[in-house]
Amino acid sequence: MTTELESIVEALVFASPEGASTKELARCVRAAVATAREAEGENAPESVTRHAAVTEEDIAAAISRLNLHYIESGRAFQLVERPAGWRIVSRPDWAPWVRELFPDKKPQRLTPSALETLAIIAYRQPMTKSSIEAVRGVSVDGPLQTLMDRNVVRIAGRADLPGRPLLYETTELFLEHFGVRSVDDLPNAAELRAVKLPEPEEEKTSEDSGQAELPLEGGDGAPAAKPKKGRSRKEKPAVEAAAAEPEATAATAATAAEPGVSTAEPEIAAVEPEEEETVVFLGGDAEDEADAGGVGEAEAGDESGDGERG
Repeated sequence: MTTELESIVEALVFASPEGASTKELARCVRAAVATAREAEGENAPESVTRHAAVTEEDIAAAISRLNLHYIESGRAFQLVERPAGWRIVSRPDWAPWVRELFPDKKPQRLTPSALETLAIIAYRQPMTKSSIEAVRGVSVDGPLQTLMDRNVVRIAGRADLPGRPLLYETTELFLEHFGVRSVDDLPNAAELRAVKLPEPEEEKTSEDSGQAELPLEGGDGAPAAKPKKGRSRKEKPAVEAAAAEPEATAATAATAAEPGVSTAEPEIAAVEPEEEETVVFLGGDAEDEADAGGVGEAEAGDESGDGERG
């Protein structure tokens, strides 16, 4: 048979939509006594005022007796403490029948990679993505997105690191699913938190913050000249020519490396000389050819002269 305090606790937990903690249950019991005394004074019912000094230990003891009574009487429910507080839930023995009330909610399984990622976050939260990848050794983009879609992992803020990376932590649904009140109740929590984890590679800073400054010349504040990238157009042909001729002398190679100095051979000129316009005659002697060269502007109608030259 249950006591009056046990019945009060049972009613409070049953009426609480999200659950009630032990501290909240004790506060409600004492608040009811204060309200009754304020309304009726000395005429307040003794059934209410007798619980004025109830403590959290009394509430916890009452919950333990209630669960024992439920087991002895073969009841289908029990009191379970969740992150939000105590709740009345059905016992696992009756899960096959209760599951039929929610046909659309099928069990969803996590892949091994998602479970590994979830375990790392649960024991060492909050963590950045790079820290998780340093432990696993592979990318966690896919598993991390899956955990967030299942609402067991959420974004907890940003780390105070270069680039302000996101921090990830577990949700209350994670605690409810695994039946723990907090992450401190996870198995071997203290030992696993003391294990030293691999450090992530130093994240690259932004281009603006990570640019290296060029040294100054002479300390007069003038920036040093920027180093040349590659060879100039004038240097490329000369160096290629020196590399293609193994027999070239050291002096020739040194000259070729100097900018602006051409190493082209004399017979390979950049501009070819203009060729003199000549007139070729078929037949005739040399004097005729010389005369014909001097009279390049002869009249085209002189048929007799053309005939002789022909």
